[in-house]
Amino acid sequence: MKNIIVKVLKNSIAEELEIEPGDELLTVNGSSVKDYIDYKYQISDDLVRLEIKKKDGEVWELEIEKEYDEDIGIVFENPLMDNIKVCSNKCIFCFIDQMPKGMRKTLYLKDDDSRLSFLYGNFITLTNLSDDEFERIIKYRISPIKVSVHTTDPELRKYMMGNDRDMDILKSLKRLIDAQITVDCQIVLVRDVNDKEELTRTINDLSSLHPGLRSVAVVPVGLTRHREKLLELKPFDKESARDVVKQVTKLQEGLLRRIKTRFVFIADEFYILSGYDFPPYEAYEDYNQLENGIGMCRLFKTEVEEAVKNLRYEKILKDEVTFVTGAAAYKLMVELAEKLMGRINVKINVVKIINNHFGDKITVSGLITGKDIIDQLKGKNYKNLILPDNMLNDNKVMLDDMEIKDLERELNTKAEVCHGGADSLLGLIVK
Repeated sequence: MKNIIVKVLKNSIAEELEIEPGDELLTVNGSSVKDYIDYKYQISDDLVRLEIKKKDGEVWELEIEKEYDEDIGIVFENPLMDNIKVCSNKCIFCFIDQMPKGMRKTLYLKDDDSRLSFLYGNFITLTNLSDDEFERIIKYRISPIKVSVHTTDPELRKYMMGNDRDMDILKSLKRLIDAQITVDCQIVLVRDVNDKEELTRTINDLSSLHPGLRSVAVVPVGLTRHREKLLELKPFDKESARDVVKQVTKLQEGLLRRIKTRFVFIADEFYILSGYDFPPYEAYEDYNQLENGIGMCRLFKTEVEEAVKNLRYEKILKDEVTFVTGAAAYKLMVELAEKLMGRINVKINVVKIINNHFGDKITVSGLITGKDIIDQLKGKNYKNLILPDNMLNDNKVMLDDMEIKDLERELNTKAEVCHGGADSLLGLIVK
């Protein structure tokens, strides 16, 4: 696979050396590069030799003196520079198995790749790793790494993962931790499968590996309406979500006394479903599982409230805006809209999009399609839509390949994306 360069960062070493998009990386320090992790490892020294093939076919040999671990400033066409390692598990809760037909092919790719764990925070199971690949994680110090555990009971884990490979997950985690690899884990909680007493046992087992095992996230199983011929699983409801919150909160209290950290953290969805308030800001400690939906609502709420309290502006950019959100965050967004309208003379609508594409049990905004937004807002004359950035991927398209311009055309209004926190949100309303 060719390592084609698609971008050169400004003011970087690569720009200074006149490396350009379209050039190809041939070798680093005289060796071909297997993938991005290998590339990062090879360029970490303070003296690096590159072989670059220019677009006109000329080959340049470059010798670079730099600071240790300083990046060169090259972005590649394929971020991994290699094929993605595909998952061979048949998990009873696999979200991809519940995807409707007719979506873009990349959405059906089941990855279980340690490099994606390091680069993007994807969770891996360790069940698909060869011993050589395991040692490669250690050699290249791929840390922190995210691991899906679900349960520490070997037989139950085999059942949940649909993989008969004999793996002692605690032994595998300890092997990583002994090599100074920091690990964050997740438990996808399936009602009446790995919850209740099994959840307590799993958390206690994992806490024995702290501090190398830094944190554990407990997230609810996602169940779409497309589960034909799949195992019947029960969704969490208000009562069962309350049981989870109470159970884990009690465990947190004991862990805080014993190992000086709450260690295990509950997905925002559990609090929303249960009707309980989010814990205070400090209860999420270092927010190590933020991208897993742990503490995201509390952090955003805190940021907006602080920004509103200290708000200074010269100009109101719009007299009316519309926050577009999923069912999970709807109540929070209404509360924040009311606080904002108490400080600035702007009408703020908050619209809740029901997920008809995947089913109404899927409530997070990141899984909303453009078609659902259009179907539910068409003809209602909402102005100036503001969407959270998790509704779009890095290529600025939604799950059904719709773009912002498609929403604008169909709904006859301007649409913008809030990238990140409170500053981004307020920057779309006032200046």
